[in-house]
Amino acid sequence: MLNKYARAFFTRVLTPFAALLLRLGVSPDAVTLIGTAGVMAGALVFFPMGEFFWGTIVITIFVFSDLVDGNMARQAGISSRWGAFLDSTLDRVADGAIFGGFALWYAGSGDDNVLCAVAIFCLASGQVVSYTKARGEAIGLPVAVNGLVERAERLVISLVAAGFAGLHKFGVPGIQVLLPIALWIVAVGSLVTLVQRVVTVRREAAEADAADAASR
Repeated sequence: MLNKYARAFFTRVLTPFAALLLRLGVSPDAVTLIGTAGVMAGALVFFPMGEFFWGTIVITIFVFSDLVDGNMARQAGISSRWGAFLDSTLDRVADGAIFGGFALWYAGSGDDNVLCAVAIFCLASGQVVSYTKARGEAIGLPVAVNGLVERAERLVISLVAAGFAGLHKFGVPGIQVLLPIALWIVAVGSLVTLVQRVVTVRREAAEADAADAASR
C-alpha cells in the first residue's frame, strides 16, 4: 500500500541526488551494493546490542539506496534485467539482516524466546511473500494482488517502532514496548498477505488452466 504513494514521492525528492551521483561516475550497481552493506551493518551491529535508535538511523540512511539506484538507471538509460535482479536479490538480504538483528537481540540480551521466534517468523514470511509473487509471475500469472503488508509496510512499521523503542536509552520510559507490538503486527500482516497471494495465485492458475483447456 505504501509503495504506491511513498515510492513516487521519494523518487521525486531523490532525483537530484541520483543525478549528482551519475555526474560523479558512480554506477547504480555500486549504490545497490553499498546500500545493502550499510543496512546489514546497521542491523547486525547495532540491533543485537539493543542500540535500536542508532541502528535505525544508520539503516534509514542506507535504505534509500533502493530508490536511488533505480532512479540512476532510468536517468542514465541503462535499466537492465541484471540491475533489477541484483536489486531484488539484495532487498531480500537487507530484510533478512533487519529481522535477523531483532532475533539476535531477543535470543541474547533481550532474553525473550517468544519475540525471537516472532522476529524469525517476520524474516521468513517476508521472504516467502516476495517469493510467491515472483514465482507466480514466473509461471505466467499476473498475481494481481498486493496484500495487506508488503515490503514497504514491513520496513516502516518495524524501523519506526525500533527507532522509538531505542529512545528508552535517552530516558524515555516504557517506550521499548513499541518494538514487540510492531513485530506482532508485521508477523500477522505478513501471514495475511501470504494467504492473500496464495489464494490469488490459485484462482489465477485455475482460470489459466481452464482457458488453456477451452482453447484445445
